[in-house]
Amino acid sequence: MSNIEDFIPQHIRSMGRYVPGKTVRQAEQETGIRSIKLASNENPFGPSPMAIEAIQRAASEVNWYPDADSSELREAIAAHHAVPKDSVLLAAGSSSLLYIIGRTILGPGLNAVTSELSFITYPLVVQAAGATLVKVPMRDYRYDLDGILTAIDDNTRVVFLANPNNPTGTILSVDEIDRFLDRVPSHVMVVLDEAYSHFAEYFASERGVEYSHAIQQVLAGRNVIVLRTFSKAQGLAGIRLGYGIANPELIQYFARVKVVFSVSAIAEAAGLAAMRDGAHIHKTLHNNAEGAKFLTAKLTDMGLKVLPTSANFIYVDVGEDCVAVAKRLQAEGVIIRPLGGWGAKTAIRVSIGQPEENEQFVAAMKKVMLAETRAK
Repeated sequence: MSNIEDFIPQHIRSMGRYVPGKTVRQAEQETGIRSIKLASNENPFGPSPMAIEAIQRAASEVNWYPDADSSELREAIAAHHAVPKDSVLLAAGSSSLLYIIGRTILGPGLNAVTSELSFITYPLVVQAAGATLVKVPMRDYRYDLDGILTAIDDNTRVVFLANPNNPTGTILSVDEIDRFLDRVPSHVMVVLDEAYSHFAEYFASERGVEYSHAIQQVLAGRNVIVLRTFSKAQGLAGIRLGYGIANPELIQYFARVKVVFSVSAIAEAAGLAAMRDGAHIHKTLHNNAEGAKFLTAKLTDMGLKVLPTSANFIYVDVGEDCVAVAKRLQAEGVIIRPLGGWGAKTAIRVSIGQPEENEQFVAAMKKVMLAETRAK
């Protein structure tokens, strides 16, 4: 029998694997305790009732292949953002779009630049393309844009900026991004990953500031790709649906690389319905903003370092091994995300849930941290 590794290129052999957060079922099987999940930044209210109805209607036609171009949803997204339809590409989640970008633009001998402590998929995307990822240290838990500019060289083709950033929840201002784009060399494409845009827009409105005009930068002819998703505010994470907005010429190359029929008819129907249900989205955003205030105050009162968030999760430095804290919280019926895999050995990420879930997490956190204090 052949050695399987002989068939696999070195850059694939050396890749790590994405490790997802635990499901409620997995946690409950391990502990025997009824659990809540605050680990993966999902919508605690689930999808829109309108989306559920659309999914049920579309289910009766799954014997047919979907529209390969997702024309109706693309038109709706284009109209919503006031961009040409051929500037929009749909895929099975924004992570899928990241892989499409990597396969289209990157390759051996080239590199991409991003920040440390950012979206954990970026390294996988770059390595899968045979390229190299350069990580720039953060400055006060935020992207160091000057450092990223310094790291760009002749072989750089992509810069990944998550705004808000996952897992810190921190944000770059419109002025900061504008100044950065003014200085980025013309051979570099900037990916503005705005997966948490709905939450960031809501927080920005409360704070009296502007969140983003990334799409206007695309329309102005900048080397910018904007990514959005239906996984968060619309509650369609399990459907796998996201989109990119970019120069139409670039989009047509991405379309060649995209797996045909990767956006199902059910996903397109759900996306269209979710876009129409503004009340569900508003309910989600209001709950999130209130939950962020509650969790930030309670965790700060416990003496923990909490970063201000512009997303639907909270970054917390617990001051000790994050994996150990996550295990103790799981034993109390609460699943959160330890951030050791990001290189933050003493930090956890907590998704903002419904009020009763947030209260359950705070109670569990107090118990866990008190037990650790007594043990010392």
